[in-house]
Amino acid sequence: MMISLLTLKEKILSNKSYYLLLFFLYSLTSWSQDNRSFKIFQFPVDKIPAINGDTKDWDIVPASYIVGMDELWEDSGKHKEVDSSNLAVQVTVGWVKGLNRLYFLYEAYDDYWDFSLPGLHNDTFEVIVDGDQSGGPFIDRFHPNRNMDIMDAFYSFHGVHAQNYHIFTPAKGKDWTMVWGSQPWIKDLPYSNAAYSYDFEAGGNGKLILEFWITPFDYAGNDPSRAVKSILKENKNIGLSWAVIDYDDVEKKSNNGFWNLSKEHTMYGNASYALPFQLMPLEAQFQADLLADWSFKILNMSRRQVAFFDKSHGEITSWEWAFGDGRTSTEKNPIHTYEKGGKYVVVLIVKGPEGESRKSKVWDVVVK
Repeated sequence: MMISLLTLKEKILSNKSYYLLLFFLYSLTSWSQDNRSFKIFQFPVDKIPAINGDTKDWDIVPASYIVGMDELWEDSGKHKEVDSSNLAVQVTVGWVKGLNRLYFLYEAYDDYWDFSLPGLHNDTFEVIVDGDQSGGPFIDRFHPNRNMDIMDAFYSFHGVHAQNYHIFTPAKGKDWTMVWGSQPWIKDLPYSNAAYSYDFEAGGNGKLILEFWITPFDYAGNDPSRAVKSILKENKNIGLSWAVIDYDDVEKKSNNGFWNLSKEHTMYGNASYALPFQLMPLEAQFQADLLADWSFKILNMSRRQVAFFDKSHGEITSWEWAFGDGRTSTEKNPIHTYEKGGKYVVVLIVKGPEGESRKSKVWDVVVK
């Protein structure tokens, strides 16, 4: 029986709409697994936390930055709800403008601390970080090329564009963390640091304080000389997630809980399942009402042409630039050409309802 061209066209269009609908629904389930977001506290430069296991430096952080057990779920089916007499955890994350570091305060109570063995069997705080939110798989067995040798995948792919830290809580007689990937160098200075505070023995109960900072990388291969650090700046979102792996019996191989921040268990190897964490500006009480600041870039050295950029904070009504050669400007972001080479003292004065502020830089601007 012959099918008319009109009928055939209708069937094709109908099937096309069906597949578009399926694709749309798949996209929703794939990329909308979670709509939560969290905040990363910005420490003022004169209040950077010391890594010593003391929580006092974190007293300035508002409670809204703390991520507690209410945000975690036990994704292996061992526990239907949180029992704070068994395990209670809260995590706070911070950053400092100008440093490529993420600071963590991990506070936990456990009724059985399991940390006497030398291997992976250890109470663990597992953290994944994706500094540029590139997403996607990042461990060897999730490599998109299924034909690649597993060890080749490990060295070329595992932990490269997002990193996984198995942080031992606490670590006794071993490194503070196992970096799951081909870049173990990221767990040492100058890329990370950690300190603990606790007074219990293995098998006992009590409270643990862990302070640490790590460096997120957009590219972290086996060779540190080729690494690319993530850029951290105000209001940027990064991908971050964690899980608390709770062991409760040194004689038992399996754990007693995998408490996950992500809704997807495989977040440990797929950065698409990380959560957005926003690098927040300074809280209002730490911001000056008016503060002058600026930067510059040499546009053309042979012409001695320099661009100046206002970076001041506060409500500003006027800018007064003095370029150090007797010439001035009232533009916000002027471009200035020096007639002679030399080392210059450049001054910016900003004014506003709160008064005025000055920022001078001595011999930063040098032209030939």
